[in-house]
Amino acid sequence: MEIVSFAHYGYEGEIVKVEADLRRGIPAIDIVGLPDGAVREARDRMRAAIRNSGLDFPRERILINLSPAGLKKEGSSFDLSIALAVLGAAVGLGEDTLPLRIMVLGELELSGTVRAVRGILAAVSLGIERGIRHYIVPEENCREAEICSGIAVIGVRTLGEAFHRLTGLAPSGSGGEAGAGRAPVNDGAEDVYTVRWGPPGAGFDEVRGQNRLIRALQIAAAGGHHLLAYGPAGCGKTLTLRRFPLLLPELDRETAITVTRVYSIAGLPVPESGLAREAPFREPHPGASQEGMTGGGHQLRPGEISLAHGGALFLDEAGQFKSSVLQSLRSPIETGRITVSRAGRSTIFPARFQLLLSMNPCPCGNFGVEGRICVCAPESVENYWKRLTAPLLDRIDLRVAVGPPDPDELSDGRGLDIGELRAGIGRARLIQRARNRGAKPVSGAPDAARGDAKFAAAGPEWLNAALDPEDTNRVCVLGPGAREIYVRCVAGMHISGRGAHGILKVARTIADLDGSGTIEEDHLLEAAQYRRWGDGVPAFL
Repeated sequence: MEIVSFAHYGYEGEIVKVEADLRRGIPAIDIVGLPDGAVREARDRMRAAIRNSGLDFPRERILINLSPAGLKKEGSSFDLSIALAVLGAAVGLGEDTLPLRIMVLGELELSGTVRAVRGILAAVSLGIERGIRHYIVPEENCREAEICSGIAVIGVRTLGEAFHRLTGLAPSGSGGEAGAGRAPVNDGAEDVYTVRWGPPGAGFDEVRGQNRLIRALQIAAAGGHHLLAYGPAGCGKTLTLRRFPLLLPELDRETAITVTRVYSIAGLPVPESGLAREAPFREPHPGASQEGMTGGGHQLRPGEISLAHGGALFLDEAGQFKSSVLQSLRSPIETGRITVSRAGRSTIFPARFQLLLSMNPCPCGNFGVEGRICVCAPESVENYWKRLTAPLLDRIDLRVAVGPPDPDELSDGRGLDIGELRAGIGRARLIQRARNRGAKPVSGAPDAARGDAKFAAAGPEWLNAALDPEDTNRVCVLGPGAREIYVRCVAGMHISGRGAHGILKVARTIADLDGSGTIEEDHLLEAAQYRRWGDGVPAFL
């Protein structure tokens, strides 16, 4: 019998073999293989848990080896595997009597109760790649482990139950009772993509006087475009943008597995169903550090960028974020992934998200607002906007000037119906998936064929915003009248090649919302006006 566990490290981690050797000598427990403090303390938790479970603790000298020896082992998830390795060695379970590999994860209480641990999905995913088909995990983590099909998962509540189930495994490695009585979370990948929505909640019918911003959010949700809303304080930017999750459909299974894995690695709660179907919506504080945004630490945990994968990252008061934090967004926006390197280690996390920004026109919020006085010096306003820098702004296709709502709309206006907004988004996404699914990933994105990342196909890579230049020219077909308007817009606006393609992608999404096969004049004109800067911004923009 070979018992293995899992060492957390970035997105991938590493399989760790747990060996126990009993020999004559003064009773003692030694753990070798670069254990940290939590792993070394496992010997005391294990001893108490075994005795309190009514099992016999060996009286020999015990040596526990965690290999590979050069990889540092951290955390309490090794407790259960170490305890079962010791008990197995005591009763003579070996590779000759039980010829199978089994992954064991779980933390032990002194009473013998098994506690839940993080990173279960990452451990099981890597274990499947290494040919492991049997898993013993805490009962609370069972649904998460069963997301992966074709394996035998044993959920346990106590150490005694875990040892009983281990010794009851069939020598043939068929799994015996391991998977008995448990329904799988999902029987495999979805054959047909469908757009599913969560409960509507507080919809946009309560938002008054910001129909243009809501229309831009619908376009952003339909095509995966990034958006910046700017305007004076109190005009409703944050209120409206915080309702953007209502426009995001539930995740497809492929993306949901990746999101669940990232959540599990980060130690965030995983839904009872085991699979995170709701699109993430992350809103970090303006004081967030660069490591908190990109990820890092000694265990290379994911940051806000990766936690927003498959959903949206909302930066409220974007002008107050550190410039270095804002610039760290540029590469993930293009590639859909982020490489985190710390102390000679590196890992790749998924990071395909929609960026939503809101900011005031100046630090005091009154620049260019009629009837208000701006007290900011010109240099202060310029430095406030320069934190975003031109390269980052160039990657944002939708720029919406938001003004104070009209008093009549506040008192008598009727908001937009969430059902109608969702219906248009659903139609547009189905059109894009059918048309763009075979398109190549954006330049620099991970490619599963090359093997550079396991999440290459995860995330909405088929949305219009993720099209590369070649596929943009193929997909964004202009109507006869729209071609001339497009040339004039690009020439008159003095924008970059990325900006020109951004207009085409937004126009393609607007056409998809209308169900049009080609981009017509109205679609192009609406897309172009979202690219222009409105009133209330410095002249240098």
